[in-house]
Formats: sequence, C-alpha cells, structure tokens
Amino acid sequence: MKPPTATQLRIIEAADPGTGRLSGSDAQLAGLVRARLAFRHPRPPHAYFLTPAGHRLRGAAQAPAAEPSPAEPVAAPGVFAARTGTESAPSGSEGVARAREVRSAWEGLVELRRMTNTDGARDRPCAWERTHLVQAAALALEAAGLPPARPGGAGYEVTDTPQPEAVAVREPSPEGLRACAAALERAGWQTGEHTAPRGGGRYLLASPKRT
Repeated sequence: MKPPTATQLRIIEAADPGTGRLSGSDAQLAGLVRARLAFRHPRPPHAYFLTPAGHRLRGAAQAPAAEPSPAEPVAAPGVFAARTGTESAPSGSEGVARAREVRSAWEGLVELRRMTNTDGARDRPCAWERTHLVQAAALALEAAGLPPARPGGAGYEVTDTPQPEAVAVREPSPEGLRACAAALERAGWQTGEHTAPRGGGRYLLASPKRT
C-alpha cells in the first residue's frame, strides 16, 4: 500500500482529537477510505472518521509535539472537544449547534468501539477511550445531556487522577452526582462514590469497564 500523500497527512493531523472526525473534499476523504485510514459513518450526515490505523498514523505524526495539560484539554479553533467543566471560558458553538456536534461525536465514538473492540461491542469503551480518559468521560456526560460546570455556574467537572484508568467526576449536588454516575454506567463505565479528604465533598471515581 502506498504511503499517504502530504495532503492526506495534513487532513489526518487536523482530525478532531476527541473523535477522529475528518474534514476535506469528498475525493480526499474517499482516498483515505481506500487507504484504510478512514471510514464513512453509515448514518447521516455520513461524516468521515479515522480508523485505528489512521489514529496510529496521526499519533506518530504528532509525537514530538508537547502534550496539553490533562486537567484542561485544549482544542484548536473550530475543532470539537468534549467539555470537561474545567474550562475557564468554553469556546465554540452553543445550543442546538452544540447538541448536534456532541451527538455526532458520540455516534463516531460508538462506531469506533464497534470497529476496534474485538467482539464489536458498542456498549463497552474501546482502547482510544482508555488513553483519553478525561475527554471520553466528558463526552459520555455531555452526550447524556448533563451540563458541564461554567464560571459561576454548577455542573460536572472531570479531572485526571493518579490512579491508572480512572478519572474523578465532581458535581455540587447529590442528585447531580447520581445523574453523572448513571450516565457513565450507561456508557460502559464503572463508578464508585468517595469522600475527598479534609472536607472536600463527595466525588465519583470512574473507570471504563473491560467486560
């Protein structure tokens, strides 16, 4: 198989870091499909996403770049990123447009699960989610319709933890915390409620299920 062209590499490197969604002309994207670096989502709007091989190529191309802080993932302008609730000022679309982007991102992630889980399971997190825990958990929460925290407003916050394959999810109200737990469990995560030391309040420790 021929190596990707410079144009194809630019399209791959510009893919959405959260979902692998691609932008380009129909001919360019079809070429990536033929090279098995992308696939076309079967449901409207029939967007294109990176395959596991495309993700590996993108990761190799960007390996020398500095990694963003795990506490507040940074996205390039115009690129979708799930909201973790830790953003100082959320950017991008709002309202109906945002809901449409979140729905498309979640559908793309479910399709990635189908393609990369050995049994084709859609209800269990895939390898990509295990290496992008904060973004994956935040996408599951936002796709469930739960509001992320904003400056001066209540909502969920997802942050990294020192524990392997675990994120912390905080929500100021007990009802909100339970709603976060239910949403994550529906998305294939396991959760446990804990009390932070020194009166830090209750929080969830969430990990993607393996079976």
